[in-house]
Amino acid sequence: MKNARPTPASPLRIGTRGSPLALAQAWETRDRLAAAHGLSEACFDIVVIKVTGDQIQDKSLKEIGGKGLFTREIEEALLDGSIDIAVHSMKDMPVQQPAGLVIDCYLPREDVRDAFVSLQYKSIADLPEGAVVGSSSLRRRAQLANRRPDLKLVEFRGNVQTRLKKLDDNVAGATFLAMAGLSRLGRTEVAQSAIAPEEMLPAVAQGAIGVERRLDDTAVDALLAPIRDLPTAQRLASERAFLAELDGSCETPIAGLALLEGENLWLRGEILRPDGSAVLRGERRGPIAEGAAMGQDLARDLLARAGPGFFDFKG
Repeated sequence: MKNARPTPASPLRIGTRGSPLALAQAWETRDRLAAAHGLSEACFDIVVIKVTGDQIQDKSLKEIGGKGLFTREIEEALLDGSIDIAVHSMKDMPVQQPAGLVIDCYLPREDVRDAFVSLQYKSIADLPEGAVVGSSSLRRRAQLANRRPDLKLVEFRGNVQTRLKKLDDNVAGATFLAMAGLSRLGRTEVAQSAIAPEEMLPAVAQGAIGVERRLDDTAVDALLAPIRDLPTAQRLASERAFLAELDGSCETPIAGLALLEGENLWLRGEILRPDGSAVLRGERRGPIAEGAAMGQDLARDLLARAGPGFFDFKG
């Protein structure tokens, strides 16, 4: 960004995907920045960028290339100067950013829980034997297969509206969404129930919004300073270190959640075989400052217990 403060004539350009949830997250970022600096909405420009992951809906993320398909085009626009910042769902973000880019601003984290969504059933326990459950998340499918191997699991992609339409068309009897997304969309009534982390540990960084910028853009760095949420950053430092050590991707079912307990941090993590036939869990507690090291240590422990080939597809 050329100027220290955006103006209507030279607005801050905020890059985002075009889904309703992505736009809601971009608007939240804009509104927080506007409030923090006493600026009007005219000082910001929401730039919608089409990403490959949103354009291909009939294949799994594993088939078409994983998490990077939701970020590549946006990050290219950030690098070439077409936008000034990019707003992301952190659970969709690879652990490494392209050279020259950094994510060092997180907004306050929303509800981390998964939502059980169905037009017929109230909870996972209510699903009858053989019920069809749709999800695009390998983690959720593996967790469900581990708990309920009697269910039929199918690939199920799309935004909230698309998935509800699929349920209405009886493509599946139930699906899952993130409570955070439903809350940001004002659609929490869509959830039949929220699933406690003890029952289904969420994805790493679920519920967190990250703002990406150019590493050398000091004006944007200063602009973001007052909206950075330290507790979210502390939790994600541990969770994403855990994910990075596991070399996590859309092909590996991984769950992780860090909570702050005063001056300490409590990290829980689990890895699963893709077919749900095995799950390994662990946890660490320690000072917040050691959160990243705890994440790495927990990941190494789980990998050692898993042995080679643990993530190989079994069925």
